[in-house]
Amino acid sequence: MTAGWYETDPELLGDLDKLLDPAVRGDPERPLRWTSRSAANLARGLREQGHQIVGRSVHRLLVGLGFTMQANRKTREGSDHPDRDAQFAHISDTVADALKAQQPVISVDTKRKELVGDFKAVGREWAPSGQPVQVNTHDFPSHAKGKAIPYGVFDLAANQGWVSVGISFDTAQFAAAAIKGWWRHLGRSRYPHARILTITADCGGSNSARGRLWKLELQRLADELGIAIRVLHFPPGTSKWNRIEHRLFSFISINWRGKPLTDYATIINLISGTRTETGLKVYASLDETTYEKGIKVTNAQMRTVNIARDAFHGDWNYTIHPTATVIKS
Repeated sequence: MTAGWYETDPELLGDLDKLLDPAVRGDPERPLRWTSRSAANLARGLREQGHQIVGRSVHRLLVGLGFTMQANRKTREGSDHPDRDAQFAHISDTVADALKAQQPVISVDTKRKELVGDFKAVGREWAPSGQPVQVNTHDFPSHAKGKAIPYGVFDLAANQGWVSVGISFDTAQFAAAAIKGWWRHLGRSRYPHARILTITADCGGSNSARGRLWKLELQRLADELGIAIRVLHFPPGTSKWNRIEHRLFSFISINWRGKPLTDYATIINLISGTRTETGLKVYASLDETTYEKGIKVTNAQMRTVNIARDAFHGDWNYTIHPTATVIKS
C-alpha cells in the first residue's frame, strides 16, 4: 500500500513517523499501535514540511502501517501528570539527536513473568485436527519447573532485540546485567565509537526512576563500558508508550502464542526465533544468576554515583558519567 509513496516522495513515511512518535501507544501484547492525532492534523504537519498530501491519504497510510485511531478520553493512563506531554517531547527530541549522531539508543523493560512447565498457553496455533497439545488442568505455581523473567533491550537504530531470561527476581542488578549482555554481544561491535548510551525506560520496576540501586548499577556499568549512560524515563502510568512494547514484546507474544513454555530451552528458542517482515531480529540468553531482593543502597554509595541531571525534570532525565579514574579501553 505504501510502495507508491516511496517512489514519488521517499521522505514522507520518515517524516510521518517523526510526527507520530510522541503520540503513539498501544497494547504491549499486540502489534497494533494507536494514535490520538487526527489524520487532518498530521496532513497539515506534513504539508508544512513540504509534502503534498491530504487527510484521506494520511488515513490510508496509517491503516497500512497498522495504526488505529482512539478518542482522547481513552489515551490517558495512570496519573495525568501536567508535564507528561512535555516529557514525551523531551524524550523524542533527545532520542532523535542521539540517532542523528549515530549514538546507541535502546528501549528497555521487563516482559510479563511466565511459569515454566506444561501449562496452557494463551492463544491458538495450527495443529492436526483432534491433536491438541496436552497440558496441566490447573496453573498452580507449585507445579512449575521455575519462572521466566524476560528483560528486553531493543536497539532502535538496528531494529534488534536482546532478551535476558532470568530465573530469580526482577531487580536492578538483573536489569543492568541484561543491558551489559546486549552491549557485549551486539552493541559493542555495532557502535565501536560510542560516547554515550541513551536508554528509554519506564518509571517503575527494576529500572525505576527513584531506584537507588538502579543508578548505582548504571554507575558500575558506565565505569566498565567507559561511556556515559543517559536515561530518559516515561512519566508514571505511560509504560505502553515505550518503543520496546510495540517493536519487540508484541512480536515475541505472537511467536509463542499457543505454545506451552515447557522449559527454558523452549523459551529461549521461541524468543530468538522471533522475526518480522520489517527485519526485526531477536537474540536471547538465559541468566541463571540468583539476584537478591531488597538490597539497600547507603547514602555513601549514592555519593559515588557521578550523575548529572537535566534542567527539565532531573528526576526523569539524567546522565551517569564514568568516574574520573576509568579510562575507556
